[in-house]
Amino acid sequence: MVRSIKSRKKIKRKNKVNKNGEGPSVPSAPVKVWQPGVDKLEEGEELECDPSAYNSLHAFHVGWPCLSFDILRDSLGLIRTEFPHSVYCVAGTQAEKAAWNSIEIFKLTEISGKRRDLVPKVSADNDSDMDDDSSSDEDEENEGDGGPRPPILQLRKITHNGCVNRIRSMNQQPHICASWADTGHVQVWDFTSHLNALAESKTEDSTESTTAFSQAPLLKFGGHKDEGYAIDWSPVSLGRLVSGDCKGCIHLWEPTSGTWNVDANPFKGHTASVEDLQWSPTEADVFASCSVDGNIAIWDTRAGKAPAISVKAHNADVNVISWNRLASCMIASGSDDGTFSIRDLRLIKGDSRVAHFEYHKHPITSIEWSPHEASTLAVSSSDNQLTIWDLSLERDEEEEAEFKVKVKENVNAPDDLPPQLLFVHQGQKDLKELHWHPQIPGMLVSTAVDGFNVLMPANLETTLPPDTNTA
Repeated sequence: MVRSIKSRKKIKRKNKVNKNGEGPSVPSAPVKVWQPGVDKLEEGEELECDPSAYNSLHAFHVGWPCLSFDILRDSLGLIRTEFPHSVYCVAGTQAEKAAWNSIEIFKLTEISGKRRDLVPKVSADNDSDMDDDSSSDEDEENEGDGGPRPPILQLRKITHNGCVNRIRSMNQQPHICASWADTGHVQVWDFTSHLNALAESKTEDSTESTTAFSQAPLLKFGGHKDEGYAIDWSPVSLGRLVSGDCKGCIHLWEPTSGTWNVDANPFKGHTASVEDLQWSPTEADVFASCSVDGNIAIWDTRAGKAPAISVKAHNADVNVISWNRLASCMIASGSDDGTFSIRDLRLIKGDSRVAHFEYHKHPITSIEWSPHEASTLAVSSSDNQLTIWDLSLERDEEEEAEFKVKVKENVNAPDDLPPQLLFVHQGQKDLKELHWHPQIPGMLVSTAVDGFNVLMPANLETTLPPDTNTA
């Protein structure tokens, strides 16, 4: 299992300068693309981020590290493609002392970025316009400080007893959130007043808040026999919730008259800790679970307390699962051994595994299908990498040759990297969780020991409806 944060010390970076305050006078080695898991850093070498690989990239932190967070749906537009962007999130802290923990609700505004063509434009003299990336948008973005302006962070804190193992927002009513505490309690909250305060606040207001508000949850459930990490709201049935614990028990929550009835008789079928839960994107009574026992189970709430189907998914703990909402027959799972797999639920009683990847060498900590592209998913691992995969891709030597002619560069992909690997993001320490933004195609938010990243890779192509409201 890969959950607890072991170290909260900040990473120290050394900047080598000479007596004149300038960088080292030794000629720098030629820049090359570093292949994670293939290349090794030699003495004196260091990794540098290539800004041209991103349409947008920003880092921020809210104080204590957050093991879990969720992106809140908002009313700013169903599909948004124009910068600057605004994002609302809810997160739970992993503080040094139980009394220091809080749930953090924050708004990030003025997220800057730009669009780039996947293939650089060719000028009249047939020269590749490689340096023309500095568009007017980029000039405005870099004006004054030589780099992109940082987003504006506005924050509201709500006291929380104990660390927040996982937190999730209800899809239909984003102000309603459920949190799993390491005290063994699951709580449901109404954050309407805090979200309204953030929505009405001006960006000129202070970006830091030291005051933590005290608020009682709508419901606090203590029926689990141990703490847990698995929790999910149904995207089909309003207010329906499932929560799973480290003893292998799953409880069903049914909404009723402004509160919830929690079934005291749990679903049982796993022989070890339930690590993650996912409701079906199409069926109100069906959900999936994964466990340290290496199994994935499919449950039907109408058919008793035992799983309808259980399959051996991995040879190690299954840490996370994600049910594809655009292709509901597909479910992805990530394991403690660094592997992740894709299964076709139509073949669940046979050999349902349709794809299996062994790229990551450390435990998978998060996995999620894109809400805008059915074949795309993102994965994070304890190897400090966030990877993006497009399962529809296959290596095409003819296409590579055409692209090489256009950009006048060698673009041959390494033979030891899967052709489905679309993007690798690094720079965060001990990645814990990632989420795609449901209303901003191509945007991801990730959390790690050293804070959050907001990123939009430049090579993600998203097919949008022709008459999309981009307001």
